[in-house]
Amino acid sequence: MGTSKKNNLSKSKTDMPVRDSVAEAIQFKKIQKRFPKQFEHIFPDKLAPRTVIIIPSLTMDEEILSKISGVNHYEERLLCMLMLLRMPRTNVIYITSETIDPIIVDYYLHLLPGITGYHAKSRLTLLSCHDSSHRPLIEKILERPRLVQRIKDFIPPDHEAHMSCFIVTEKERSLAVQLQIPIYGCDPDLYDLGSKSNGRKIFRECDLAVPPGFEDLHTEADIIDGLTKMKENNPALKKGVVKVNDGFSGDGNAIFSYSGSEKAKDLKVWIKENLQKNLKLVATDLPYTVFLEKYKSMGGIVEEFLEGDVKESPSVQCRITPTGQCEIISTHDQELGGESGQVYFGAHFPASVEYAVELGEMGLKVADALKQQGVLGRFAVDFISVKEKDGWKHSPIEINLRKGGTTHPFLMLQFLTGGIYKEEEGKYYTSQGHLVRYYFCSDNLKSEDYRGLSPHDLIDIAMVNNLHYDGTSQEGVMFHLIGALSQYGKLGVVCVGSTPQRAREYYAKIIAVLEKEC
Repeated sequence: MGTSKKNNLSKSKTDMPVRDSVAEAIQFKKIQKRFPKQFEHIFPDKLAPRTVIIIPSLTMDEEILSKISGVNHYEERLLCMLMLLRMPRTNVIYITSETIDPIIVDYYLHLLPGITGYHAKSRLTLLSCHDSSHRPLIEKILERPRLVQRIKDFIPPDHEAHMSCFIVTEKERSLAVQLQIPIYGCDPDLYDLGSKSNGRKIFRECDLAVPPGFEDLHTEADIIDGLTKMKENNPALKKGVVKVNDGFSGDGNAIFSYSGSEKAKDLKVWIKENLQKNLKLVATDLPYTVFLEKYKSMGGIVEEFLEGDVKESPSVQCRITPTGQCEIISTHDQELGGESGQVYFGAHFPASVEYAVELGEMGLKVADALKQQGVLGRFAVDFISVKEKDGWKHSPIEINLRKGGTTHPFLMLQFLTGGIYKEEEGKYYTSQGHLVRYYFCSDNLKSEDYRGLSPHDLIDIAMVNNLHYDGTSQEGVMFHLIGALSQYGKLGVVCVGSTPQRAREYYAKIIAVLEKEC
């Protein structure tokens, strides 16, 4: 029996094209061509038998990701997709690096509307690589052929299946080809469209007010030239932003201060001499030399640091469906922090009523441009918005061609309330039609005092202090990143309220309760 299984595994492996080959890319495109039909016939039918394989891998630069506290637990952010189990003929297969505590899974299943925990558990398969290293999850999966075979075995023969990933790279593509199922996401051949450099080009094509700057840079000399030209073009400029093309959560960015350049006889010489001293890297403990290596290998941009007395950092989340429809899913006002003001901490949903509709219109322009290039799935456009005398000026700064920090909070709200964001109004309505909902979310609620709190402790604290989501009122609190709490003192939250103020009140209550309990 053991020999037979081994032969089956060997056969399936030899039938597959070579990893990262042209043949594999061609086969992936053939698989993806089947997806529009599945989308049209299976997705609208809540009773259709289907299996969704969730791959929450942060397949990005390992060195930059390693600077994020508790980064392995970010794989838990897509646990919101367990809400798919509310559809009684849908199976979910969820793969992680390490085993998720059962109490965390139970916490999510308890939120399911209209489905018992027993029924949901019978359709949920949790698989683990049992690997706590900082390498991306997808690498761990691909080097375990027996795990890949187990994923195949858990897909019922009468089910249509697809993969849902945090990001789609060549590695996720390899897994899709091995499983012979499509991905609801962008072909990795198009991934560079989301780079900082290509984002600037797309924004210009869409006639959007991209910040002054330069793209397609690679060397320290390029950075110096760009910073010099920006200052010469705008003598009042105080700061410049230097970004690698493929950063994450601001950790590929650096802020350059022109402070001290006023007395320089030769601006370019002064910038060259002061570049390392005046360049503040967002990623903690990332050496200047390593940042330059990343910049050289990935490429990057420099652009003006936009100033303003009243300044916001909104984003618009879009989706391009397999049938080519461009949709505005949500808008958010992001909260950025850290010394540089470049690190994502949380967000308010929806974005300010003063400009939410306008953001949606600009997002649709970008979505249409990306659709022409063949892009599929979710993406977000981030802006810097400065209030001027005659209104707001919105400058797009990057395209995130993947899921992001605002994806899972909105998915949770949508799954729980069955509602929709109406981009023509800039408001979210629940399934009841007349109820408007708001939320504040954060991936970065943390304190040294929280260290040592287990998932069991958190759930107990939440229940005793009435910190939970109430399906009757469609308000309340949901936690995520629960697994990061004990070791890193870090937690994620989504606070849903009937007004923005109520959402913030829930967040304040969480902090007060945790301070008291700790």
